[in-house]
Amino acid sequence: MNRRMNVAVLLISTSLIFLVACNKKEEEAKLAPSHPSMQQGTSSSVAGLSWNIPSSWKEEGPRQMRVATYTVPASDGSGEAECAVFYFGSDQGGNVDANISRWESQFEGAPMSDRKVITVHDMEVTTVKISGTFLAPGGPQMESQGKMDNYHLLGAIIKGPEGSVFFKLTGPSTTVEKAEKDFDSMVNSLTKS
Repeated sequence: MNRRMNVAVLLISTSLIFLVACNKKEEEAKLAPSHPSMQQGTSSSVAGLSWNIPSSWKEEGPRQMRVATYTVPASDGSGEAECAVFYFGSDQGGNVDANISRWESQFEGAPMSDRKVITVHDMEVTTVKISGTFLAPGGPQMESQGKMDNYHLLGAIIKGPEGSVFFKLTGPSTTVEKAEKDFDSMVNSLTKS
């Protein structure tokens, strides 16, 4: 009798594990299209926008205040760069000028800045390039974590169907310059999802 009971318990346990695993896969499948951390392949989406992720970039997933973070490989002995994607909600996050001014203030003095407005798939995108000494803001008060000479920032701000999305790539100048084509390709891949 004990043996039959052990077999029955084993069968029930196995069945429960199988059902839980199937249910988890079903929930992940439901989340995949709209949840930024549930990417499939080399694309991501938020706020009604989708974009392609450059194949050499490593996805780090969402972080506090970010829907995505990508590590960009180092170039010529320089350090890695980082591309952060921000989405704060519909009609949140401030306007284009305020955000670019904030990005410029993250550099010491009067950094060199170049701003352009482009059209990507019938959507207006403001891009910016900033270079100089980066103050590496961080922490709750966004205080400088130390000055970093010869840094670049590539930024793009696009108004998506559900609000503005902000792309910000920062890192050593040589790494960011090498990644600029990938950044531009990512921005040019933006489509309404």
